[in-house]
Amino acid sequence: MKRLLTILCVLLFFTAMLIFPKETFQGASSGVLLWFHTVLPTLLPFLIISNLLIHTGAINLISRLLAPILCRFFRVSPYGAFVILIGFLCGCPMGSKVTADLLKKEAICEKEARYLLSFCNNTSPMFIVSYILWQNLNVPELTLPLLTLLTAAPVLLSFVFRCLYHIPVQGVYITSQDTLSVNGRDSLDTCIMNGFETITRIGGYIILFSILISFAELIIAKSAAVTALLLPTLEITTGITMICSSPLSLNNQIILALALTSFGGWCAAAQTRAMIMDTSLPLGPYIAEKLITALVTSLLAWCFLSFR
Repeated sequence: MKRLLTILCVLLFFTAMLIFPKETFQGASSGVLLWFHTVLPTLLPFLIISNLLIHTGAINLISRLLAPILCRFFRVSPYGAFVILIGFLCGCPMGSKVTADLLKKEAICEKEARYLLSFCNNTSPMFIVSYILWQNLNVPELTLPLLTLLTAAPVLLSFVFRCLYHIPVQGVYITSQDTLSVNGRDSLDTCIMNGFETITRIGGYIILFSILISFAELIIAKSAAVTALLLPTLEITTGITMICSSPLSLNNQIILALALTSFGGWCAAAQTRAMIMDTSLPLGPYIAEKLITALVTSLLAWCFLSFR
């Protein structure tokens, strides 16, 4: 049944591309430009460097430096502390990629990987500040409190998710080796090629979802509610623009934009699936956890805007 549904969706998408060639071209062009001008220069350096940190063994030093604080607070292993650093600073889907990489190297266990994935695959602060808060919402005076809210939601929920995954009080220091092995002199080439493979895969998802948004705007975007609530969830960059150009009040725009930022959008979920598909990590719980994070973020934003 699932395979049949997939086939029907692919055939429907292909038919729509034939019927609406102009919208297909516009969506694909928008996706390529978004990938080339924003995602590639923002994400590719972090992909390559994170690969190098793992392959050269530099992660061992970073993990030891982070361990005294992050391991105790989040109840994770030293390598889990490295995932937290990358997941909060480098942007989605870096958190999921590093989690999957370390799981495949058996540096972290599956329980810890699921726990880390639940709160460590977030939108980068640089994108939040420059694109969402300054360029679209135009609220530079609220940069610090709104960025704090977006960080606080997954941190607070980590206390809930650790109970869900039965993370013990002493944490999950059960890695079988003290340090990751170094791959040798071919590490740089390997890391660069892996980075380009990953960024190309991400670009493919962005292009497909941009075409889907173009079709959706043509077919179903007839009301402000659909435009402001449903379509933006497909892809975060286009979605933020839709929210901020809607007739909603500024406070409602902020709440919806922060909720979408916490969730990441369905395109980001598809990218995350691509990062973890070679592991045993399930996608369903991850999506549910991101939706819960979006709900908590919107509630925190509503409380802040109501009483400021």
